[in-house]
Formats: sequence, structure tokens, C-alpha cells
Amino acid sequence: MKRIYFTALISLVLCICLYAEVDIYGYFEPQYTGIYTDENYYQFQSNKLRVDLKSTIVNNVEFGADVIYLLYFGATNWNILDFLPDQITSPIPLDQRALFQITYGDSFYLDNVYARLANYRFALTVGKQQISLGTGYFSNPTDVFNTKDALDPTYEQPGHNAIRLDAYLADRFGIMLMYTPVEWDWQNSGKLVRLKTGLGHFDISVLGYEFQHTTTDFYTFIQTQQRRRLLGADFVGEILGFGVWGEGCYNFMDDDDDNFFEFLIGTDYTFEGGLYTMFEYHHNSSGESDYPEYDLNDWMQFFTGETKTISQDQVYGLIQYPLTDFIMVGTSAIFSISDQSIALVPMVYYSIFENVELTLMFNLYIGEEGKVFSSSLGNGGLMRAQIYF
Repeated sequence: MKRIYFTALISLVLCICLYAEVDIYGYFEPQYTGIYTDENYYQFQSNKLRVDLKSTIVNNVEFGADVIYLLYFGATNWNILDFLPDQITSPIPLDQRALFQITYGDSFYLDNVYARLANYRFALTVGKQQISLGTGYFSNPTDVFNTKDALDPTYEQPGHNAIRLDAYLADRFGIMLMYTPVEWDWQNSGKLVRLKTGLGHFDISVLGYEFQHTTTDFYTFIQTQQRRRLLGADFVGEILGFGVWGEGCYNFMDDDDDNFFEFLIGTDYTFEGGLYTMFEYHHNSSGESDYPEYDLNDWMQFFTGETKTISQDQVYGLIQYPLTDFIMVGTSAIFSISDQSIALVPMVYYSIFENVELTLMFNLYIGEEGKVFSSSLGNGGLMRAQIYF
């Protein structure tokens, strides 16, 4: 059945390309990941093909779609409990351990598919589309649509279904209205308003977003929903050659005891020799202040993206240096202030040819068992190639 579906969709794509003026581009991405723990070595490989289609044959109208085909090999079955501290996993009955297993299966899907009507004053976008909010690099407190991987924060994010209107009311001033429908339920669907303006060397935004927030209790696997109202702001600019940015939000929940706030501030600087440095500080009041307080829900809600962090306070640092025109080396580090653990991520980027890029990335966790970056989580790395066409 999967092959029939794949063949039918490819045939549809080819027909569209033959009978319409469509630009076709994309990439092929093979990736190998290895993780070593005290007891096991896990190998995981994926082959990803992304085909982007874009057409502007009608004046002021753009159609776009991204087709992704993913194949997985190696260790495709992972049980999250294998990487958590014994004091958290030991109370879980054996017959419930399978509930914590993640299986990677081959997939074929439309990551984005949208139509965009635009002129110099407004743009209306309908469909599954990219939504990116906030100015932070390794985390975005104001972005409830995407959850970044702190070890690989620049990797592409998935599309989201929405109706979005961008209006450009004056020079450096605009408004964005967005509606994210949920089963034709207006009350529980997402409604977002963002105002953005420019002041001197700075761009500043304020936003409000109302939506349904889901929380899972992983002891009982019961999900609860409550209305979440987010009020936030962000900025980005330059002072004395330093880039500066920040964002923050306060979240009003139906249950006042669940209210929380989150913010991030950052700065970067590029030296004359090409050395690039960046630093960010992130605080999440819903996180825990020390690792003895971490429980099963803290870990699982973090892994599933229901929360952005486990600990309350963390800092992120990045150093990059161009060895040649084609090779970039660097290291990032994430330090959990709350539990005194750290993750080091050395990396190498190599533009082998004009349309071929190679990424080598390693991770080294330094922390006692039970901490956010405990060495028991496993050390390893990945090798990723991207061949563009």
C-alpha cells in the first residue's frame, strides 16, 4: 500500500510539473548517527529526499509544496527509559515499558503545501507553512509551534497548518494575524496577533496568542487540556558592533497555579580574523531548580516537546572559525546552571563541492546520573551530507 501511495503521489507531482510552470529544487540527505553508552552502541541511519515545488505563474499568487521521503535503517526502535536514571525508571512496571518506546518508520508526506496571495501592502498565506517566531538561536520562548534541538538548533523545522495575514501598514511597521484551526472549533483554535516595528538599529515585536495547551501525565498517560494565553515580546539589533537580541513571554493558564514565564537574552560578535562568538542565557520558570526534583514527567514532557527545558536556567555558547573558504570549525556548549551539567558539541562544516555540504557533529555529556546532560544519556555524533539540486 505504501508503494502504491508513493507512486501515485510522484505521478501527481510529475503531472503538475509537466503542465505548469513549476520550479523544482531540493536536496538528498543521508545521515549516520552513533551513540555509545556504558553498555551499548546504537547505530541509526536515515536517507531523506526533499523536493520543493514553487510556481508563480499567476500574478501576485505563489503556490508552494515540499515533498519529503524518509527511509530509516539501523536502531529504529528506541525506549526512552533506557536513558533515564534508575530511580525514575525502576518504579515503572514491566508491562508498561513498551509505552515509552519510539519507533522510526519510513514516511512520505507533504511538509508544506500552501498558496500565497501578496502585493506590496499585504500577504495572505493559507495552508501548511513555515511559522517562525522569536529571535533566539538555540531556543525561542515565544514560539509555541516549534521545539528546537539544542544540540542542532539550526536544522529545519516542520510546517504547520494556518491561515496567516501579514499587513505592511507603514515603513518598518506591520501586523501579523494568524488562525490555526482545530477541528472547526473556534474557541479552542489558535488566534495570534503580532505587531512589529523598527526603532533605529532595532526591530521590536509584541504578540499575543491564545490556544489549547496539552499536558500529559506519563505515570497514567492521561492528557489534560487548558486554555493558554501568551503575551510576549522580542527584539533584535546592534550596539557598538555587538549583535543583541532577546525575547520573553508570560503564560496565563486556566489553572493559575500553572502560570509561568520564560525569557532569553543573547549577544554575538565577529572578530576581524573571522572568529565568531555567541552567548545566550535562557530562563524557564516552569523548569526545576535542581536535579533531585526531576521526575518522569519532567523528562518525558521535555522529550516530547511539551516543555522546552527540564532545568530552570541554562546558558548557550558558540564559537566558529573559518579555516578556509570551504571549511568551518566550531564548538557549542550548553551549561545547565540549575544542576551543573554541560553538553559540548564540536562540529565541522565542509563545502566539498558547489552543491554538496558535509557536517560532522559530536556530543559529549558531562554530568552525574540524573542531571540534564548526564553521561549516561550516551555520547556520540552524527555525519550528515546534503546534496542540493
